[in-house]
Amino acid sequence: MALDTHSVTRILTDFGSGEVAARQLLPLVYDELRRLAASHFESERVGHTLQPTALVNEAYLRMASDAGLKIANRAHFFRLASKVMRQILVDHARSKEALKRGGAGERITLDDSFPGPSGPAVDLLDLDESLERLAAFSPDKARLVELRFFGGLSIEEAADALNISRTQATREWRMARAWLAEELGRGANA
Repeated sequence: MALDTHSVTRILTDFGSGEVAARQLLPLVYDELRRLAASHFESERVGHTLQPTALVNEAYLRMASDAGLKIANRAHFFRLASKVMRQILVDHARSKEALKRGGAGERITLDDSFPGPSGPAVDLLDLDESLERLAAFSPDKARLVELRFFGGLSIEEAADALNISRTQATREWRMARAWLAEELGRGANA
């Protein structure tokens, strides 16, 4: 479906105002949302009970059902989508943890093929708690991690979404990765 930039922008700004805009937008962003979700699942264990398509569908439905949702532009849309995907994945991990009655949380691998901090498997709930702590003193770094990790955006895409330079995004990414590696390593040794 080929639409000019003005039409896409109009649909995005109308997104929270009704079903018509939501139906018009889905074909325009579905493939990219699916790619972002799939990038997250590349490092997940085989047989994960939540699949990329389900993640995209749930995220899109949550966003489309929010009548008051205001979206300024494409970058804003994908920032919101990343945040919603994070919430869904964390909720899923929490429900799995509750089902196991205190068993080990769901493990995810953060390696070089994935934009997150490299190293051994990390508990998704520990990562979420660490991101909350990071956001308390550096909201920009936390948003960058969220976009890269949960949104699967490249450093260039994340820089655009945050309206910062690629150089600044790279510097912030390195600092956030180092902080998270230290924070998550500390939690594993506690």
